[in-house]
Formats: sequence, C-alpha cells, structure tokens
Amino acid sequence: MAKVSKKRKVANEKVDSTKFYTLREATDLVKEVNTTKFDASVDIHVRLGVDPRKADQAIRGTVTLPHGTGKVKRVLVLCTPDKEAEAKAAGADYVGLDEYITKISQGWTDVDVIIAMPNVMAKIGQIGRILGPRGLMPNPKTGTVTINVGAAVEEVKAGKISFRVDKYGIIHSPIGRVSFSADKLAENALELISTLEKMKPSTAKGTYMKAVSIASTMSPGIAVDTKNIK
Repeated sequence: MAKVSKKRKVANEKVDSTKFYTLREATDLVKEVNTTKFDASVDIHVRLGVDPRKADQAIRGTVTLPHGTGKVKRVLVLCTPDKEAEAKAAGADYVGLDEYITKISQGWTDVDVIIAMPNVMAKIGQIGRILGPRGLMPNPKTGTVTINVGAAVEEVKAGKISFRVDKYGIIHSPIGRVSFSADKLAENALELISTLEKMKPSTAKGTYMKAVSIASTMSPGIAVDTKNIK
C-alpha cells in the first residue's frame, strides 16, 4: 500500500468526507488543501443520472469557461491555403494540411486541439486511428469542424473546452488552476454545471445531477451539495 505523505494527511484531515459543501466552500477548500509545489489543475467531476450506452443520453458538448482553464492551448488548424491567413491571425499555433497529416501519421501529436474545415475531413480520416484515442479528432459537435476556423481558434484560446460523459456516466473537466481565486473557480464550475443542466435528456429518469466533487491534482476530493449549487 502506498505511503501517505504528511502533507496529504493534513489535507485529508481538513476535508470532512461526510459533509456536502456549497460550491463556494469547495473552491475555497480546494485551494487550502493543495499539496503540490506547482500550479496544480483544479478539476470538477459530475456524475449524471444517464445511461451513456443510449445515444440520446451520451452527453457531449462544449462550454466557454468565463475565466479559462489557466492553460494555454496549442491549436492546429487543418485547412486549405485560402484559410491559412485567417487561422494564423486568430492565434493558431500550427496551420497547414498535408504536411501535418504526414507529421501526425509519423507520430507527432504535440497539440491540445485540432480544428479542421469540413472539406478536408476525408484526408484527416486516414489519421483518425491516431487522433481518436487521444481525443484530438475534429468533430462538428464540439465546434472543431467548421468553415469559420478563425472564430473557432479564438473560442479555444478564450477558454472553450469540450466534455464528454464516460462509460460510468461521469463528466470530468478542468475548471482552472489553484492560483485562481475561489470566486473564479466557482464561476467556471457553475458555467459547466449550468450547461449540463440545459442538456438534460428528456429520456433520463430519476435524479439527473447525482454527485459533484472538486479536487486539485493529488488532493482529496471535496463533495459538493448538488441541491444547493449557486
């Protein structure tokens, strides 16, 4: 069994595992119990009352966090030459097509988001087996397949993130960094939760928002009161 560090023991003692905290209390506490020396990521985990095996309950979408995630995302735009200037002006880190398809086929995936034009998706299909498992495959549902590549790049750079329910019915998403104020973390979390609430499938039965917790890298999870999220 792995040994628990002194810092982690102290952090664990500060979190009451039997209590459900308000969202604001949770974002205050997640900063307090952080044990890393670096600017750790703060993540939210939302367990939904859905059956991901059913197509209409496989929750997937995007949300623009008001304060971003604190991470500068590297964006690759795969487009035709006439759209390259637009993508570069919007802040894309890499722009091109054939040369990047070749590069990716050889193992390069040093990007966080790939945006593509609809008319180049046939070419991108040949590297789908590489991009898919890494969550990099462009998809119209997440706004990463579009003719408006400039706007898509700006949205990603401004804090737009994608989310997808896993096979256990849980959404995992970053909401910022420990260096963020508790208010900013709470506002980012609320934006995601509000988006999920609006996406509730009409076929979902029972409690929809089953459980919510917040944790930073290597810190204990903090349970949030789902009946009083505001």
